[in-house]
Amino acid sequence: MTAPQSELQRIVSALQASGLTVEAVDDGALIQHGESRVALFADADHQGGVIVRLHLDLDLYVEEDSLPEILMGMNLLNQGLDYGILNLDPVEPDEEDGEPDEDAPLAFAVLGRSVLWLPDLGVTELDRLREHLRRFEAEVTDAMERTLHGSKGLSA
Repeated sequence: MTAPQSELQRIVSALQASGLTVEAVDDGALIQHGESRVALFADADHQGGVIVRLHLDLDLYVEEDSLPEILMGMNLLNQGLDYGILNLDPVEPDEEDGEPDEDAPLAFAVLGRSVLWLPDLGVTELDRLREHLRRFEAEVTDAMERTLHGSKGLSA
């Protein structure tokens, strides 16, 4: 069940009013925060309130043969995250001639994800959403930058 458009519009308007660059897209919104673009989706909760999902595409991709090491590293990183998690999403293979290449290795995108339940869209809850969004983006980005530019890499 999708949240009424007016709820998503209220969230977008509140984020724009706080100075964030927000662009409405199909069923959600894109929020520009520095170099990052966070996708935001809102769904009505059947028990009341709104469930807000945040997705941060990190532009990092791993191939299937690296999964054991990557998963161990992501598990360790996720233990230190408070506002989101790192997740793998399968990437559709490119089809050069209209046919998928069955021999191509599977690839996965590394994404940051977070979910926040808002009991209502009042000022206090919208402020909490802004703070959660800020901390989520900073926490995931910082964790990935430390890992990629540190000495340990993504492997455990």
